Parts: sequence; structure tokens; C-alpha cells
Amino acid sequence: EDTLPPPDKTADGIAVFDTEKLMVTKVVQAGSDPENFDVSHDGKFIYVSNEDTAGVGFVDLAKGELTQTVKTGEQPEGVTVTPDGKLVYSTSEEDGTISVIDPVAVKLLKTFKVGRRPRNIVFMPDGKTGYVNAENDAAVILFDAVQNEMVKAIELGTPGEVKPMGLVLSPDAKHLYVSTGRGHKVFVIDTATNQPVANFEVGQRPWGIGISPDGKTLFTANGPSNDISVVDLATNTVKKKIKGGTGTYSVLVLPN
Repeated sequence: EDTLPPPDKTADGIAVFDTEKLMVTKVVQAGSDPENFDVSHDGKFIYVSNEDTAGVGFVDLAKGELTQTVKTGEQPEGVTVTPDGKLVYSTSEEDGTISVIDPVAVKLLKTFKVGRRPRNIVFMPDGKTGYVNAENDAAVILFDAVQNEMVKAIELGTPGEVKPMGLVLSPDAKHLYVSTGRGHKVFVIDTATNQPVANFEVGQRPWGIGISPDGKTLFTANGPSNDISVVDLATNTVKKKIKGGTGTYSVLVLPN
């Protein structure tokens, strides 16, 4: 790597996409090497993981610039605002941790271990518990979001063969759906028992995952095949595939 030219940072930023016109309207500066982000409930800030600075940056949308950074852990990845909007959680891939941030005080409250290579966090609706993938452990971690500590690992298979990636809850929060990358499958976890109850193949290296508002259809973004699988959740079968762009690794389902 020492012989490589310096990275081009001119494209670093967060694009603002108009969902009606289907076009990017502007790009907001978001610090060096932005990875993932979430938006504050009042819509005034974007909280973004910046890998180069090992922290979570605060982007003031009125100013259109990053104004503050809270140091978290090496290789920060996922960023998720709690259901009540009061806290921001961020994963550290290298450290295997979750960091808890108070966005008002702009302060790190706690960091706790969860497993190897965590990326994405989802919370149960009451905000008392949450789930995070542990990619290199072939597991999903249940954590206590009040005490901010790991509760248990929900094992999905053999590490290296199954690599949990994306997470999405059903609208009634009774099931957690987990994409598994090179495992080719989606696993279904019952959130009452915190046990896997089903799994099914969806495509090549499913990564991003989303669910329809009525909870009847699941979507997975399959990078190597550049497509999106559309899954009927009544039968857990792929009913069709939609062609995407090059490297289709993310999918977002709009509320309407």
C-alpha cells in the first residue's frame, strides 16, 4: 500500500437525492472517507462515520458542512439513531465494539464489546434492546440498549461461510431478517425467542436488505450479480430479480 498514490478525496460527501425527480440535487460535505450515516429526528443533522478520523462526524445541514466529531473506534461503520432520537450508536469494525454518543452534549457515553466486525444496528421499537451483526462470528448480537452491554450471540452458521451483513425488522418487529453475503441466504430470527426460525437463498452475496411497509415483500441487493431479489415472505421465495447498477450493494424501501 505504501507504493500506491494518495487516495482521491474529491468525491467524499453525502449525496442528496430527489425521490420524485430521481436525481442528485447536491452533495453535502461530510468529512474524510464517510462510510454510513443516519439523520437526526428533527432533520437538522446527519451523523456520519468517518473512517479516516475514527469517529462520528456531525454534519449541520443548514450550514452544509461537518462541524464536530466524536472519536469512537477504529474503522467506524454503522451509525443509527435510537427510536427516541436521544442517542447515536456507532459500530467499530476493527475494535468489535459499539459506541454510544449523546448528540446534544457531543460526548461519548460508553463503548462496549459485541463481536467481530460489527457493521449495522437495528433497535426494537421500544429502544430497550437492539441487534448488530458480527460478520466474522457468523452471528447476530442481541444487546441491552439501557445498560449498553451485550446480552447474547445468535449463531447462524460457520464463520467464514455465513457472514451476516444487513439487518431489517418486520413492521410488527416480530422477525429480524439478516442477509449473509457469501452465504447467499437470508436468515429469519424470531425476536420473541431470539432464535433463527428459517433461512432461504436469495442470490449472489446479498448485502443490503429492505422490507415493504406492509411486511409482505423483502428486497436484497446482490452485488456480484448487480441485481435486487424480490422475495415473497408468505413463502420465503424469490419471485423475481430487478437489474441494478454496477455493484448493487444497497437497497432502500420508501415508506410509500
